[in-house]
Order: sequence, then structure tokens, then C-alpha cells
Amino acid sequence: MQNKKHVIHNLVWLFLLVTTVLSSAAYSSKASESLSVESGVVGQAFELISEGQFDAADELIKQSNNETSVQLDRAAPGLLQVVDQYKSISQQRQSAKETAYAEALAELEKLQSPTDTNDVNDANETDSLITALSAINKTVEFADDAQKKNLLSDPFVKETMQKAIDKAAKYEVEGKWLEAYTNCYGWLMAIDPDNEGYSDYGQQLLDKATIAIAFEDSPCETSAERFQGVKKDLFVRAISFLNTHYVNIINYNDLATDAVKRCKLLAEVISTSARLSEDPNNHNQNSLDAIKGAFAPDKLAAWSDGLAKLLDEAKPASSGLTRFDRNKFLDVFDNVLDLNKSTINLPETVLIAQFAEAALSALDPYTVIVWPRQVQDFEQMMTSEFTGIGIEISKQKGLLTVSSLLLDTPAFNSNLDAGDIIEEVDGLVTKDMSLFCAAKKIKGPAGTNVKLKVRRPSEDKKVEDKHFDVTITRDTIVVPTVRGWQRSQAGKWLHMIDEKNKIGFVRLTSFSSETAPALEKVLFNLEERGMKGLIMDLRFNTGGLLDSAVAVADMFIEDGVIVKRQSGLGRMPIYEAANKKGTHPNYPLVILTNSSSASASEIVAGALADEKYKRATLVGTRTHGKGSVQGITGLDFLGGGAQLKYTMAYYHLPSGQRVESRDAMEKLGREDWGVAPNVEVDLRNDELKKMMEMQRDNDVLVKANHNGTNGDLKHTIEETLAADPQLAVGLLVIRSKLIQNEIIAQAHLVN
Repeated sequence: MQNKKHVIHNLVWLFLLVTTVLSSAAYSSKASESLSVESGVVGQAFELISEGQFDAADELIKQSNNETSVQLDRAAPGLLQVVDQYKSISQQRQSAKETAYAEALAELEKLQSPTDTNDVNDANETDSLITALSAINKTVEFADDAQKKNLLSDPFVKETMQKAIDKAAKYEVEGKWLEAYTNCYGWLMAIDPDNEGYSDYGQQLLDKATIAIAFEDSPCETSAERFQGVKKDLFVRAISFLNTHYVNIINYNDLATDAVKRCKLLAEVISTSARLSEDPNNHNQNSLDAIKGAFAPDKLAAWSDGLAKLLDEAKPASSGLTRFDRNKFLDVFDNVLDLNKSTINLPETVLIAQFAEAALSALDPYTVIVWPRQVQDFEQMMTSEFTGIGIEISKQKGLLTVSSLLLDTPAFNSNLDAGDIIEEVDGLVTKDMSLFCAAKKIKGPAGTNVKLKVRRPSEDKKVEDKHFDVTITRDTIVVPTVRGWQRSQAGKWLHMIDEKNKIGFVRLTSFSSETAPALEKVLFNLEERGMKGLIMDLRFNTGGLLDSAVAVADMFIEDGVIVKRQSGLGRMPIYEAANKKGTHPNYPLVILTNSSSASASEIVAGALADEKYKRATLVGTRTHGKGSVQGITGLDFLGGGAQLKYTMAYYHLPSGQRVESRDAMEKLGREDWGVAPNVEVDLRNDELKKMMEMQRDNDVLVKANHNGTNGDLKHTIEETLAADPQLAVGLLVIRSKLIQNEIIAQAHLVN
């Protein structure tokens, strides 16, 4: 009996043992299967794709003979399809580039033909020169490094570029600095961007043109009106504030040097001014010609000599000059104002504004005084809210054109429509009006009217264009900062860009107080529709409110630091952290970036792609590289209705890495500014133009009762992707991650 019981006991024990072993083996197999998805060939392939190494992923999968797992069998078809699509995109881009290069080279060679009139000394020398420079620039754009080197050494190219330099010198003698830049040095800088001589001289031309324009009247304001509210004490208060609140210790020698140099440029501009002398109807007493004729040459010479002495005192020299403090710097400011009164007697408001702008630019490009006249525009830019009629305008072929309407605005409810040409605003002709000036004229207090004279181009060339007047009552307009990939015919944004794979799309144009709640609403809607992956487009998003950027990043991070703000003056760092509550599902996220993604955009992209979280994959090009956070003083501090925007801290990513400034890195000869993409896709200028045109068409909103249809300007998703390689590659990255998620999910299933 005992033996029988013992046998039964052993059988039971053996059964349990076998069952345990089998169960353990099954579990081990599942665990191994799951692990292989992440660490084996499949995992390596996914990782390579997320780094933009599509060819390496392709080779890895095809040459893998030591892993024939279920996961590889499941993943390979989808991954190879993704790789093949990427190759197709790359081949199409390369083919287009080679074709464009051949065409541009042929055009350039044609210009060198004796039968072609390209003598820049004839009556049409400017047009001929610009035509040649444009052809050279176009050829260089499509050339590889070796081809570009050969082009720049080509005799015709060298001769043309020298003619541009000579032509610019003639423009300067005539006081036509803007023409010298746009017709000559702008092209030279585009053709050879590595030439520091071109870029430095081009910047000086722009500075002179800016000075000259400051003295000119425009349809929007006279030069006197432009500088209303500019006062000496406002600048002095701003310097006192910066002395204790700026991110770094201020080098006042640099401020003084740059400010006095700007004043010397003033003298050069005045001495060569001839911009308005040919206009007999110009009665602007503050114009350069009026100022130039108001004093003798010896006064101008005394002004220049006095500035030269101040400049010698201000320059930080190795000979051991005393380092300026705030008071010494303000003494220089007073000396410049006194020198002006005793010599050329420029309008003091203009001189103060120019001195202040140059001095603060020595700190960084983002620290500025917002003078009273500019405060309203500045606040509208920061809040994306203004009072107007609700249209987006552009200059197309020199004509002020309605690009799109904003939904449920006065313009949308009027007879105005996308494509209309606005010829007059309240009786003022818009032909030579700047875009900024036109926008300012159309805007105005809520409840007031603006009268527009409009021409609607006819689609039938045999039918005359329609002309009509429209009077629209202004109202408060909130510009939406969250957009989709296309508008529906009803004017609503479409956010599901890939219905089959359930991939959503949002484009953030800036970060305002409305951005985070609007994005939240879109995300909830997409998630209810089964969204499995998301593309967030931050291209051309130059930033906005820090709080808004933190709120957006917080939607995708459960816990931890989003950004650290660190002052350089020993102050305690400030941390912005994520909250677990309200975090959205961990679906694949791709963020599109380019060199115009700045400030708040860099905070969002940098935090979500940071090594600490790896929440997002960045596709596109390196971001702008602002690297700093600005604060704004209240009106009460400066007084006089002015504000001060100043750099208060540098920002660091969650892993501690500082986002470097482009300006600072370029001075060191480095290129590691901003936030680098995981998958680099750099667009040529022709591709960028095509992408922006496609985006503009997809964005257009016309009236609901327009004779045409909103769909006339829209493009299919295939056309949109063909025109936007960055978006197309972003979708491929998302699709590869969806394949990865599917394989991992299958590996965790219990049989």
C-alpha cells in the first residue's frame, strides 16, 4: 500500500513538475519573444528608422540570417514597405534636384552666349545683373559641393559677382542702401553664404536702410508720429532695470561701442542721402534731405569727430582701458545727446531710439524697448488677438491680396472673399503700401468701420474683373493657433491625416493663451475617433508664451521636469514640471521642426524628444537656436506707456542639456545650436516654396456662398505629401512605430 501511495505521489509530483516546466518554458518563450522585439533584429531596425537610418534598417532586415523569429516574420513586410517608400521619396527628390540643376546650368550657360544681351552696362544693367545673379543662385542651390566649388570659380560667375559689388558701391554713393542690399548683396550672400565679408557688409547696408526709412513718412504714419513717446528717461530706467535683472553681467563697453557706431552710421546716411530730393511734394521737415540741408558740412564733421572720440573711450582695448559701469555708459549717452544739440541737431526722439536699439542689440537680439507706439502691435503678437475684420493678407505680384478668411468673422460675413485684391483702404492706395502698413490700416477699434475698394479677378479672361466697395465693421478677432492639415468645405480643420492608420495631425502656429485648451479639444476628438499616432507640426512656429509651451508639453509627459530656467547671475533655477493628471495616451508622436521653430517651440520639441523621456521623434531640421527666455516689464515700471522685453534666463532640457543660442555658437564657429532632429530632412528652397504654396492652398477659407467651391483650391493627401517630404517622412516614422507597437502587443498575448 505504501509503495502504491509512493508511486502515486511521485506521479503527481512529476506531473506538477512537468506542468511547471512547460508553463515556465511558455512564459520564457513569451518573454524572449517580447525582448527580441526590442533588442533583436526587429528592435534594432525600429531604432534605426527612428534615427533616420532607413537604408541601414533595410540592410539589417534583408541580411539577417541568425534570427527567424515570429516577430521578424511579422514585422519585416511592413518595415520593408516603410523603407521602400522612404527610398522612393529620396529618389524622387534626388531626380528632381538633378533635373533642376541641369536646367539651371543650361539657363546660366545661355546667359553667357554672345547672342544673349547680358551687358550690365547697358540701359537695363540692373535687370540684366539681377537676372544673372538669380541664375547663378538657382544653379548653386541645386549643385553638390564639388559642383558649387566649380561654379564659384567660373570666370562668368566671378565677373558677375564683381559687377554686383561695383553696382552696390554706386548705389551707396547715391544713398540707395536698400537697393544695394536687395539688388546686389542679398544675392551675393545667397550664392556664397560662407563669405563673412558679404554677410557683414550686407548687414551694414540693412542698418543704413533702416536708419533712412526711420526718417521717411509712410501711408500709416509720419516719421514724427513713429517716435511719439520716445523719451530719454525711459531708456535710462530700462538700463537700471537690466543692470539687476538681465541674465548675465552686462558689458557696458560693448553697449557703448555699438550705440556710438550706430550714431556714426547716422552721419554717413545723412551725408549721402538723396532718397527724397526728387519728390517736390515732400514737405517732411524730419526727412533726411531736410535735415541734411539744415546745417553746414562743418557741423556734420564736428558730429563725426566727437563720436570718434567717444568710440575710442568706449572700445574695450587690451591696453587696459577702464571697464565701463552703468553710470559711465549713461554718461556716454548724455554726451551723444549734447553733441547732437551742438552740431547736427537731429530730432532727439529718433536719436534716442537709434542709440537704444543699437545698445540693447549688443546684449542679444531679443532684448528691446517696446516704445509706446509699438505696444499695441506687440501685445497683439503675443496674444494672437486683435480688433479687425478677420482676413489673412499677402502681397502677391505687388498687389494686396486676401489669402484667406477667418471663420465667423466680419470679413467672412461680408462680400469679401479669398483671392480678392484690396486696391484701397479708406481711400489710401495700397499698391506701394507695405504689408505691415496695410494690416495696420485695416485693423482698428472694435465697432468702427473700414471701407475697402476691391477688385475680384475674373477666372474667364474674356470677362472683366469685378470692382466693388465693401464697408466692414471691425470686431475682436482671435487668430486660431491650432490648425489641421486642410480645411473642410465648411471651414473646419481636418486633423486625421491618415484615416487608414488613424494618424492625427496638428499644426501649432504659435503659443498663445488659447493654444493649450484648443489643442486639448482636438486631441480628445482624435482619440475618440481611435487615433493611434500623432504628428505635431512646429515648423515656422517662432514661439510665444512659456506657460503655453509648458502646458502643451505636459499633455504628453506623466511626471518630471519639462524645462529648467537658469539665470547666469547665481539665482536659483526655476523648474517647470509635468503633472500626471491629464496626460494623454502614450501613442507614437512625431514633431516636425525647422530653422524657424524657435523659443517656445524649442522647449516643447526639446522636452518631448529629450533622452530622459524619448516621448517624441523629431523630423526635419535643427531648430532656430534661441536658447533664452524673455520677460516683460509692466507698464508701471518704465512709465510713459512703454515696455521692456528682456532676456531673463537660459533654458535647459529635462536631461540638463542647455539649448544653445545660434548667435553665440556661430561666433564660436559651431553649429550645435537649438534642438537637433532625430530624422533629418532638409528641404531645398524650391521644395520649401512648393510646400508653403500647398499649405496655403489647403489653408484657404472662402465664403460659404461663394460662386466657386472651397475644394477648388484643395489638394489630395497624396499631392500634399508629394509637396512636403518632411511630412511624408514623419508619417513613415509614425507607421514604423505603429508596426512596432503591434508586434509588441502580439508578443504579450497569452495563448
